[in-house]
Amino acid sequence: AVTYPALVKAAAGGGGLGMRVVRGANELDDAVEAASREALSAFGDGTVFIEPYLERGRHVEVQILGDAHGNVVHLGERECSIQRRNQKVVEESPSAGIGDDVRAALCDGAIALARHIGYQGAGTVEFMVSDATITFLEVNTRLQVEHPVTEAVTGLDLVELQLRVAAGDELPITQQDVTFDGHAIEVRVVAEDPSAGWLPSTGTIGHFEIGDRVRVDTGVRAGSEISADYDSLVAKVITHGPDRTSAARSMARALRSARITGIRTNTESLVAIMGEADFLAANTPTAYLDEHPEVLTPPGPAGEDRVALLIGAAFALEHRNRSTAAALGFAPSGWRNL
Repeated sequence: AVTYPALVKAAAGGGGLGMRVVRGANELDDAVEAASREALSAFGDGTVFIEPYLERGRHVEVQILGDAHGNVVHLGERECSIQRRNQKVVEESPSAGIGDDVRAALCDGAIALARHIGYQGAGTVEFMVSDATITFLEVNTRLQVEHPVTEAVTGLDLVELQLRVAAGDELPITQQDVTFDGHAIEVRVVAEDPSAGWLPSTGTIGHFEIGDRVRVDTGVRAGSEISADYDSLVAKVITHGPDRTSAARSMARALRSARITGIRTNTESLVAIMGEADFLAANTPTAYLDEHPEVLTPPGPAGEDRVALLIGAAFALEHRNRSTAAALGFAPSGWRNL
């Protein structure tokens, strides 16, 4: 029997496609038909399944690795609760919103599942958590976009480990070898406008600069064309610190100084999230963005902050013009040849 609310979900899909929230039995047939149609169009497979839907749960997932020799390890958990349209926006490891008992249950459950089915390769066992209630969602049988936060806190190269087990090698680590250091946060920079309902943005990227003190995984650069034919993800930015607060501060600093032109992105919203009180207190259920619309349209600087930024911009522009001047590049600011 289906309990409501429920989520109809494409078996072959991801990225929020082929998904429908169902709040009553009278909506189920239409939701299954619509999700299946969308899944068939997007993934070539219209198969869907139904899972429980927790309105204010946490999306927590466990990274696993299994080899062909019967060895299985977990690399801890990630929390990916801050989402828009069922697509993740902020990911972090470890989860700051669960206790040690829930953490142990998740990791032990993921290992038990992997051993039971003889799992081989990298994968992610996904759960929804509400207080002490744990609901199994699915297994993603691949590396996921958010794997760098696990790499940051474990010091392990997940791509290398995936290649090793795919080649038939035995895992070079045991569970006792896996240790965790500090806290890591990843954000997805997308070509979308959060203030306009996450409307996709297209165009040619003019500048693409994100701080050099953070890890940036991207496949675009200045001059890249962002079209509507592909996913809107343009970069992943990852920070690592001794604790969650320091990782969030590093992220905010990097995104605040990022320079991406030619397209609209969600960087301002991400900066707002990194400093928002509930985020810093780890009060981040899947309904976080719905409950905090202010982070989608963060106000610009005002008062003395705005004046200081304008002065800084004026000096930066003057310095750039002076340093690139053909005749007067040698001269200090304020000098003219008159």
